[in-house]
Amino acid sequence: IAVCNAGGISLAKVSGRIARLCEKTDDGKNMPGFTGIGHTRWATHGAPTDINAHPHMSCDGRFSVVHNGIIENAKEITNEYIGEENLVSETDTETVAHLLSRFYDGNVLGTIARVAEKLEGSYALGIICSETPDKIYCTAKASPLVAAYGDDGCFIASDVSAISRYSDASYSIADGEIAILSDNSISFYDNKGDEIQKT
Repeated sequence: IAVCNAGGISLAKVSGRIARLCEKTDDGKNMPGFTGIGHTRWATHGAPTDINAHPHMSCDGRFSVVHNGIIENAKEITNEYIGEENLVSETDTETVAHLLSRFYDGNVLGTIARVAEKLEGSYALGIICSETPDKIYCTAKASPLVAAYGDDGCFIASDVSAISRYSDASYSIADGEIAILSDNSISFYDNKGDEIQKT
């Protein structure tokens, strides 16, 4: 899990069962914050180790990312924009975190749109940024992603069943769309950054 708080983004990652993460974080009590993302993954890229576990962070600690899917041009992105020496994991997802940081210009929405243009393959991305600790961002291409809101806040997941107990109002994120979640609202945008209405 990665959690935004007043000091930045806190990260806790373990391999194995979720019970190990509960132990490491004292059931989340030692990771307070405003927003958070989490992921349980199987090893698409790299062995199922603590280092390869999601979420992944940018080198500057500004962005943290979870991802379902495969970034088919991760190697090319690394060679052109990041450099192998800056990677700590064996995953394709880590390249997305670094790319967000590389292209960040103070506008998270615009940065996500620019980065998404460079990604080949399939993805459902959940993103937090230390400079906007009250927001979660998400975008998708050829991979399922839903956003929902309920009495306890707003949520994203790769399957509606994961969040149906918290909400009965959900939205499918179509290819190229970007959603911004706060504690009580969700805004939707197209790949040009123009706001759109969804039902």
